[in-house]
Amino acid sequence: MKNKTILFTFIVMLFGLPEIMAQQIQMPQASPAAQISQKVGLTDVSIEYSRPSMKGRKIFGELVPYGQVWRTGANAATILTFSTDVKVEGRNLPAGSYAIYSIPGKSSWTIILSKNTKLWGAVGYDASDDVMRFSVKPGKTGQKYETMEINFIDITDTGASIAMKWENTRVKFRIETEVDGIVMAQIKELVIDREPQNPGLYYQAANYYFTNNKDIPQSYEWIKKSVDADPKYWTMHLKAKIELALGMKKDAIESAQKSMEMAREAKNPDYVGLNERLIKSIK
Repeated sequence: MKNKTILFTFIVMLFGLPEIMAQQIQMPQASPAAQISQKVGLTDVSIEYSRPSMKGRKIFGELVPYGQVWRTGANAATILTFSTDVKVEGRNLPAGSYAIYSIPGKSSWTIILSKNTKLWGAVGYDASDDVMRFSVKPGKTGQKYETMEINFIDITDTGASIAMKWENTRVKFRIETEVDGIVMAQIKELVIDREPQNPGLYYQAANYYFTNNKDIPQSYEWIKKSVDADPKYWTMHLKAKIELALGMKKDAIESAQKSMEMAREAKNPDYVGLNERLIKSIK
């Protein structure tokens, strides 16, 4: 009888164990996971990290010692991913995912990009996995950051800075992406080497040339083809801007007025205002 009781208890425990193990109390994480992403030029950049909080503690120099490798966050390694090749602080870096480690210091930080993205924080970190190291100067923030924050700042058409802030400290580093060579190759293939049937391609090529001050007369030839084939208020507005850049003030006013009329019909107050300001700047 005793053996039967023991056997019964064992069976209950065996089949009930998965259910017991599956039972967990859901509660807020001490360092919640976060993910941010940003289109930088033509490159997709994303960062996955966990966000620790101060909770009354002194951070840099105490909780995070100076001169030691830090996971740059909490929990698992902070992962930085690029969809294309980029430059980081002026140095070439292939597309891919990298773990961000850092060595904080009072007057200088070392930022480390590692090919080993599988570690739990810095446990098991090996310098032989480093892909890149560079130094940055820490700065002071204008406010106290209770919770660590990583974001993108100083965004341009080709680059952005990644800023990491916690307590009263901020460090940042610059990434730059290839844009002009890629866009120019597309313009050559789709516009220069053929006669596109899509007027939107002429508009895109004209806009890129004009915005980047490449060849204003050529941009004018392209925008005229776009407008002649399918006039839109935004293409007509670009035509007006190019005409003004070429000193064709009368034509610029005429194009801007047409663009403004079309924008009113389309109920687009933004372009109405753009054209009004353009005309006012000419007169």
